[in-house]
Amino acid sequence: MKPRLSLSALSRRSFLRTGAAAATLVGLVGTTGRAAQAAGAARSNPWAYDLRGFERTDPKLIQYRELRRFSCGRGEARRLALGPDNRLWVAVGNYACAFNETGNPVAELSFPSPVRCVAVSAEGEVYVGLRDHLEVFDAEGRRQAVWESPGKKTWFTGLAVTKDAVFAADSGQRVVLHYDRTGKVRGRIGGKDPDRGIPGLVLPSPYLDVELHPDGLLRLNNAGRHKVEAYTLTGDLAVSWGKPTMGIEGFCGCCNPVALTLLPDGRFITCEKGLPRVKVYSLHGEFEGVVAGVESFPQNARVGTGDAPGEGVRASLDAVADRAGRIFILDTITAEIRLMVRNDSA
Repeated sequence: MKPRLSLSALSRRSFLRTGAAAATLVGLVGTTGRAAQAAGAARSNPWAYDLRGFERTDPKLIQYRELRRFSCGRGEARRLALGPDNRLWVAVGNYACAFNETGNPVAELSFPSPVRCVAVSAEGEVYVGLRDHLEVFDAEGRRQAVWESPGKKTWFTGLAVTKDAVFAADSGQRVVLHYDRTGKVRGRIGGKDPDRGIPGLVLPSPYLDVELHPDGLLRLNNAGRHKVEAYTLTGDLAVSWGKPTMGIEGFCGCCNPVALTLLPDGRFITCEKGLPRVKVYSLHGEFEGVVAGVESFPQNARVGTGDAPGEGVRASLDAVADRAGRIFILDTITAEIRLMVRNDSA
């Protein structure tokens, strides 16, 4: 299945150039310096930026253990989604690939350009986000629709599908687009609007995610502001939480968290880059514990901090949770998926 729609040429360089000004406003130090250089500088400069003390997680905070892992079989992994049949869908390279939970491939859709994100409806329809448009496939892999691109700056990075709507995170335009299930745009959420008390999304790099919470509010990660924000479906900002800090309870670097998902009881799972870690937060945003810390992702951490060759912007994590509360983590550098279960589970 090879869609032929050509994509607009919004380069990573141009995205980061436009995001740099927003990052400056935040005024926070990023995690992009080489760790080895930072360590050397620390020996001669007591004020140097040194990450070594944050690369180990207090074992008392770790609530999960790894049960198994498997490879996606391709490079350039980006996003992870879970279907109603417990199939794991991965946006990897120019493919949307499905695996069962033991890692056996069960389906594949191919495209002429990179797949940025993917989501699956309760009916099994697969929604695939390319950079500037969405495509819809039925449960058998037959293309049902190609939706029109909403703009030249569009850079889709996250999807959430409900009974009546599709919410598409557009990092390029710094909004979440509210579609109906036919592909018509019904609204834009998260854009700067001083009259409504909405400060706007700060996205120094292309990481914007969206989830619909059981409470009826959309959750977005406003990464440059180090917050998770809740919006009504009509676009009002209801509540937000999160703070910039090197401490484990908050979010560090230029822009974190980079992804979020929900546990069955409505609590939050967040993913971070630079210092790659996955954490659990309560319904009200209080830090509860760690799913996996920096030491679990050594190669991702080396790329993300500039200590290993690779494109640092790709060094991130994504996660989904199933109905039993088990958590699947995608490492975008190793293209591996890990199944995590609670320490107290059998």
